[in-house]
Amino acid sequence: MTVHIHPSIDSGVKKGSGSFAGGTLVCKCKDRPVKVGIKGDVAHNHACGCTKCWKPEGAAFSVVAVVPRDNVSVLENGDKLQIVDTSAAIQRYACKVCGTHMYGRIENKGHPFYGLDFIHPELFTEGGWSAPGFAAFVSSVIESGVPPAEMDGIRSRFKELGLEPYDCLSPPLMDAIATHVAKSKAA
Repeated sequence: MTVHIHPSIDSGVKKGSGSFAGGTLVCKCKDRPVKVGIKGDVAHNHACGCTKCWKPEGAAFSVVAVVPRDNVSVLENGDKLQIVDTSAAIQRYACKVCGTHMYGRIENKGHPFYGLDFIHPELFTEGGWSAPGFAAFVSSVIESGVPPAEMDGIRSRFKELGLEPYDCLSPPLMDAIATHVAKSKAA
């Protein structure tokens, strides 16, 4: 049985160019697509199994990365964007027509990831962005309807792809969160 993770990595994880300067994210609409400009390369790119991240049709996981919020600008058809869940920590801006999440922003200045916007790199019209480096919240796909019996196969597939599967974020990101919390408590 072939385990399908996400269309952009099912055939193997493509290495980034190492010199990606940014590009344009485009939603799935044929008429008046939303376009979002991104300056620079992405960071912390990963496959994500959480139930909040946007996934293309047929994908069990999303592919999501971060960029500095100052490097994100809506270029075209921003009138089609709306926040998916205003109560969520990450304010995900999605196209009202096709449902594609274009970027997610954290407005809480006390959040460890404040200043970073979350994007889905497969929406770039250009190639060469930094490749995914791990898989996060892997068990969460069970909440999305994946049978628990498939989890061993999913974890094995991630390892075949060279992506370490975690049921949280990667250790460096978890360390960054813990450091932020420790500093805020000491203040």
